[in-house]
Amino acid sequence: MSETKEFKAESKRLLEMMINSIYTHKEIFLRELISNASDAMDKLYFKTNNGDGEAISRSDMQITIEANKDDRKLIISDNGIGMTKEELENNLGTIAQSGSFAFKNENEKTEDVDIIGQFGVGFYSAFMVAKKVTVISKAYGSDEAYMWTSEGADGYTISEAEKDSHGTTITLDIKDNTDEENYDEYLTPYKIKELVKKYSDYIRYPIKMDVEHEKLKEGTGVDGKEPEYEKEIVNETLNSQIPIWKKSKSELKDEDYNQFYKDKFHDYSDPLLHIHSKTEGTATYSALLYIPQNAPYDYYSKNYEKGLQLYSSGVMIMEKCGDLLPDYFSFVKGLVDSEDLSLNISREMLQHDRQLKIIAKSIEKSIKNELKKLQKNDREKYEKFFETFGTQIKYGIYESYGMNKDELQDLLMFKSSNGGSTTLEEYVSRMKEDQKYIYFASGSSVSRIESLPQTELVRDKGYEILYLTDHVDEFCLQMMHDFDGKEYKSVSADDLGLETEEEKEEIKKEEEDNKSLFDFLTEKLNGKVKAVKLSQRLKNHPVCITSEGMLSVEMEKVLSAMPDNQGAKAEKVLEINPNHPIFGKLKSLYETDKDKVAEYADLLYSQALLIEGMPIENPVEFSNKLCEIMAQ
Repeated sequence: MSETKEFKAESKRLLEMMINSIYTHKEIFLRELISNASDAMDKLYFKTNNGDGEAISRSDMQITIEANKDDRKLIISDNGIGMTKEELENNLGTIAQSGSFAFKNENEKTEDVDIIGQFGVGFYSAFMVAKKVTVISKAYGSDEAYMWTSEGADGYTISEAEKDSHGTTITLDIKDNTDEENYDEYLTPYKIKELVKKYSDYIRYPIKMDVEHEKLKEGTGVDGKEPEYEKEIVNETLNSQIPIWKKSKSELKDEDYNQFYKDKFHDYSDPLLHIHSKTEGTATYSALLYIPQNAPYDYYSKNYEKGLQLYSSGVMIMEKCGDLLPDYFSFVKGLVDSEDLSLNISREMLQHDRQLKIIAKSIEKSIKNELKKLQKNDREKYEKFFETFGTQIKYGIYESYGMNKDELQDLLMFKSSNGGSTTLEEYVSRMKEDQKYIYFASGSSVSRIESLPQTELVRDKGYEILYLTDHVDEFCLQMMHDFDGKEYKSVSADDLGLETEEEKEEIKKEEEDNKSLFDFLTEKLNGKVKAVKLSQRLKNHPVCITSEGMLSVEMEKVLSAMPDNQGAKAEKVLEINPNHPIFGKLKSLYETDKDKVAEYADLLYSQALLIEGMPIENPVEFSNKLCEIMAQ
């Protein structure tokens, strides 16, 4: 005997809303039903192992899935605690009434029990793919079974039923295909296995399904006989059950971590580094993080999406939770599993709460600490890491206007005139006693930097120079300003702090004596430079370009290459070597042939630009002038 009952008005509205909008992906229904089945078995385990009936082992429990494509039925069964008629009424007749949530609150101190369900709406996600849902349940210790049936928001019926043992069987009558949706896929073993692997791989109970395979018929395919095949039904366990991250580190080898990474994140190469951590306290979670050997092909494109996989009690909630990683560690892959997260009603997204921020901060600290260990203990591997992902760390300092300096500056590495690569800490440890600054030079390659005239004096004094070959390098250092109290100084900066007072006075006097020449050269260069002056840094080269102000010549080159270039220009200065014959030539010509001096000014400026790796305005004119001089 059964009668149709209506959902309460608010439950009816919630069901309609949930079917149409709460869940982003219809496929989530299987995760919800499996999670509910796992909860039912956990409740039974807790009940029987706390003195209520004969203790039941977890090894006796399982979830079974059956797909019948001809009848369009998908059946999910468990041998958990089951439900009485009253519990069917309360838990399924009132939407958002969660028996699991009530159980969790009543038994807060239970150990070794993972209750996943919290909101009492997951079951109804079945209606996204089913036109009818039938539940037959028999409570543990009861002789009676009951059937709950519903076709959606119109209502439900509860009636007596037959069931051999305790537990619950849910039958979904899958919807017919539409132009927009292919519901057939939820009846195929391939899709079911894929969804279990994706969302429920680490449910602690086995999820089993009969799967049809073809096997070689005995006696065929040998001794010249044609191979014949026959169908075989295999009862497969679809899930792994025990997550690798919940195992003790002592149980695992590098090969285990590496294989899991390659399988999970579809990489052909072993990771460069893995980080396995379990944290308890303010935030309790397990994390398994990986640093890849190679950057993904789209890593520096706008299509790349950062984030870690997020699990709650072994059930995947989000494929990529971006809030768990800062942008400068966006290359990290991996997952986090926590029971402390505040999930929203669909369990697809997180509420942005304090717990999430605590976990993210802890993960950030773990990544930095492990990278520091790698830098100290395996320099070759760290340098490989930094070559691949160092740019991202530099951007982390630059884009935060230096706010992340303290977190990241110890991880930085640069090529050096000392040979190889160096950290900033190592550079400072080698500084000469009288050295005021951390010197750097920028260019497209080490060989180009080494040929720059501006490096002559610094190297002549025996000071080490950082070679900045990445576009972001100089911007990064500018944002940091200093390291351990030592300011950064470009070899092209105004005052290198290397000249004696006597040398400064000599240059100053020479410039005053030839002020009209320098004014003339500046005028003839027609705004291309802010000034022409004598150099205190050149030893062998005749000229070089330096800059005044915040924007260097190298930074101008970088900005000019950007699509949104707004014409930012460095305040260039043309420096002339006072000890080079060209300076004496300019002085004598200024007295006799100012037109020739004007020509030389253009030539010297173009020469300085070429040395700097910058384009000259008129290559043809430059070439013709050189030929004219050679012909004289």
